[in-house]
Amino acid sequence: MIRELDTIVLTHDIPEYRLKRGDVGAVVHCYTDGAAWGAEFVAAEGTTVAVLTLTAADIRPMGNREILYVRELSSA
Repeated sequence: MIRELDTIVLTHDIPEYRLKRGDVGAVVHCYTDGAAWGAEFVAAEGTTVAVLTLTAADIRPMGNREILYVRELSSA
C-alpha cells in the first residue's frame, strides 16, 4: 500500500517531464479512491522537476534493499 510521504519509483519513462524509469519521487497526495497518487520528483539541489498525478501502473514502492542511482537531468 502506497501512502503519503512514501518514497516511490517510476516504472516507465515520462519524456515530456524528462523523467526516466527508476527515478525516485515522493508521494505528496493520496486520492481518496486509492487509484492515484500525487508524486513530486526533485533534482539534487532541491528544485522540483515535476509534480504529477500517477496510477499504480506508473509507480511502485521503493524496496528496503534497493540502492539509489544518480543521473544528470537532461536539458529541456
